[in-house]
Amino acid sequence: MGLDRGSATEIIHTHLLWLEKGLQGSREGCVDFSFWPPLRFSVGGIMRQHQGYIGLLAPLCILFIFLLFTLTASYKPIIVVHGLFDSPSDFRQLLVFINETHPGTNVTVIDLFDHTESLKPLWMQVEGFRQAIYPIMQNAVDGVHLICYSQGGLICRALLSTMPDHNVDTFISLSSPQMGQYGDTKYLKWLFPEHMKSNLYRLCYTQLGQDFSICNYWNDPHHRDLYLNNSNFLALLNDERLHPNATAWKRNFLRIRKMVLIGGPDDGVITPWQSSLFAFYDDNENVRNMTSQPVYLLDTFGLKTLDARGDIVFYKMPGVTHTNWHSNLTVYDTCIAKWLT
Repeated sequence: MGLDRGSATEIIHTHLLWLEKGLQGSREGCVDFSFWPPLRFSVGGIMRQHQGYIGLLAPLCILFIFLLFTLTASYKPIIVVHGLFDSPSDFRQLLVFINETHPGTNVTVIDLFDHTESLKPLWMQVEGFRQAIYPIMQNAVDGVHLICYSQGGLICRALLSTMPDHNVDTFISLSSPQMGQYGDTKYLKWLFPEHMKSNLYRLCYTQLGQDFSICNYWNDPHHRDLYLNNSNFLALLNDERLHPNATAWKRNFLRIRKMVLIGGPDDGVITPWQSSLFAFYDDNENVRNMTSQPVYLLDTFGLKTLDARGDIVFYKMPGVTHTNWHSNLTVYDTCIAKWLT
């Protein structure tokens, strides 16, 4: 007995609802189509009444399933590097966001240098993160994406510069002091209660001070010579101090396809907040934008080249405090989601 148009429409609608249920299950990390009648061919007798339309719907259903798994498999793995005093548990909401928009994506939040361990010297951290990240990269034929938060953004930039065979597609720098830090914040007061921003250089620009991660990117605009001569991390990473690896580091950094810079005026920790967009203070504490910075004008580590390629994306997001960047849905939807394909 044939199906009339109304019955066929109802049947198709029912199967689309079943498909939607399957898709919802995929967002929860488990795709189960066992409930879907067109796929229960082995259950004796149950499907006999539907023999007239299985032939019509089966190819469509199979196509839907194929597309679902093809799209899921097409997402590049994502590596997340946390910031000062953080740990992987701080990024649970970010993982939820990613799973909703890019179900099935392999996301790894590196569990290293958590909490107070994040105060260790940055080159030490870079080496540790390199050893953890490299196997993930090797297994990702189409490359990976990096989401690097706060201090983690500097660690990631150092990884990109020092790994000649990295395969990072998009580097997302989430509220990271890319041009350094110079400001009185609660973190600073907790770490160095006897120092203010105006005199912290006395500690940071010493051998002892450089054993603390925050001093590795302390950039005092009033003591430029001391910064250049004593900063053993940021001044080297920016190629503001000559070193023999500068050319190779620049070439390595430029292997990325895109760099996404995210920051905002209500951050409250990154100082100046524009450091997250490669801007910084001059010696009068006036903020000069990225294109006015010597590291850009001289293209010391590839920033100007990357910009000329059109491969730097800027997001200025007001109303977001520092600890909320990775759990803010608006930030994720506006600044991050589109780059994770």
